[in-house]
Parts: sequence; C-alpha cells; structure tokens
Amino acid sequence: MGEISKKLKAEFARWGGRLRQQMERESIPKDVHDMQALVAEGHDPLHAVYIFVQNLTSLFAECVSVLPKLLPYYDIVAAAEDNYLPGGPPMSPLTRSYFTGWAFFDLRFGDDLETIGSCLLEVSNRLGIDADMKKAIRQYQESRMGIYEHCGMTGGRIHLRELVTDRDFSCFSASGYQGRPGELWYVRLCPPLFDLADYHVTVTTPYILTGSTKTDWSAYLERAMLRGKGDGDEEQRLHDLLKYGLSVHHWNEYVFLGFHHAQFDAIFLTGIPDVKGSLPHVKKRK
Repeated sequence: MGEISKKLKAEFARWGGRLRQQMERESIPKDVHDMQALVAEGHDPLHAVYIFVQNLTSLFAECVSVLPKLLPYYDIVAAAEDNYLPGGPPMSPLTRSYFTGWAFFDLRFGDDLETIGSCLLEVSNRLGIDADMKKAIRQYQESRMGIYEHCGMTGGRIHLRELVTDRDFSCFSASGYQGRPGELWYVRLCPPLFDLADYHVTVTTPYILTGSTKTDWSAYLERAMLRGKGDGDEEQRLHDLLKYGLSVHHWNEYVFLGFHHAQFDAIFLTGIPDVKGSLPHVKKRK
C-alpha cells in the first residue's frame, strides 16, 4: 500500500460517508451484476460493467482530489483539462473516455507512484464494494492503451493483433466502429469478466492511425522502448511505454498533435510521435 492510500484510509471517516451518499444518489452499484439498467438501454453487458467502474472512479476522484495529499495530482489534471479541452471532436481529439482512463488509471503521483484507481482499490472494502466489482476496478487499473492491427472479424467480433507482442484479441467495439482489415487502432481494451463475456471490449473510441504503416509504428515502438525507463522483458517495457509514456503527457500530446479528422464512431490520427514533421498540428502548438 502506498503512502497516499494509507492517508486516505486514515481520513476515511471524514469523507467516506459523503462518497457513499453520492454513490446512492447517482445509483452507482456496489455489485458488478447489478447492471440491468444499462443492459436494458442496449449496452453490451461487459461494457456496462466498465462504464460503472468509470463512473464510480470519477466520484471517488472528485471526492479525494481536494485533499492536501492529492493536490499535486489535481494540479496536473486541472492543467491538462485547460490545455487539451477533453470532450471529443470538434472541441478536442481527446475524448472523455480516453482522458479519464489516463487521469484515473495511468497518471501516477506521489513517491509510491499511485493512481486514483489504485487508491480506490485500497479503500474499496470500506465503501462496501463487493469482490466482483473490486476485480472489475483492478482490471481497469491494469488495462492500458495499445496499438493493434485489425485482422478481420469472426462472429461479429473484431480480431485485433497487438504490434510488437503479436498477442491476439477478440473484441467488441463499444463505439460501433467495425473498421476493416489492415487498419491500425490505438485503443484501450478491457478484458472479460466472469460469465459476462469471452471477449475484450474497447472502452475508448478507436483512434485509427493513418499515413504510416505497421512497420513504421513497430519501429517507433522499438525506438521508444529503448528510451524508456522501464525494466523487464519486451512485453513489460511495451506495457510501461503505452501506459505511462516517456513523459506525463506523451500520448496526450500525440493525440492532440496527430488529429486528422473524425466521424461519430472513430477518430483518425496521422503521423509518428517522434517525427514532428509528420504531425499536422505541431506548428499550431508552437
């Protein structure tokens, strides 16, 4: 347990009741199987679970970000809100689902490199969150964005293969975008849970990478992994690069600078992060 999580547990009596009341007011379930409302609205059941995880984590972040120990975190996120204006096109290429995934589960703070998601996991028992929902939170916390090649469809599921690792994933696209073989997707996948699904779900609107080949992107990832600070084997170094970047805003900057165009179910980017001349908005950023 990190130092900030310990402080949050110690101060739980001061703000835990308020958070529980907010959860009740906004109908945030503490049981992973209590998803009937979203499913009835037409949501995929696995996607419904992760929507609730996002909503719960958002409430938690709102509650704890004002605590003194969390002020450095709040300052980073507030500045990023002003800088990137997340919300999706036409305002910004950073969608809300992409931005909150970064802010809640990837952005590390404190000496122990904690996240909002890891802090929530530490106090989840005191919030009355059941073991299944806790597992769903942990799965989201462990997830990351990735770069994948679209390799066709089977039975309505999209087959994605990750660059570098060649790991295969059968996926449900929550935005409805189906794409076509050969496309490169920059997207966050969350894994199956219990008996709800045997596939992954894309919890962000897919970013479709155009203007560069699979070879170009594989070469970039290899270069960037060499520059990264991560240890371990190739898969771990790739994980660290895609989850944390080479700097706090590494991937936020790429999405912002690489935006090309968008449609309702997908966003299209172009260029390679370390080839500045390939990014259409570099001059505007200066």
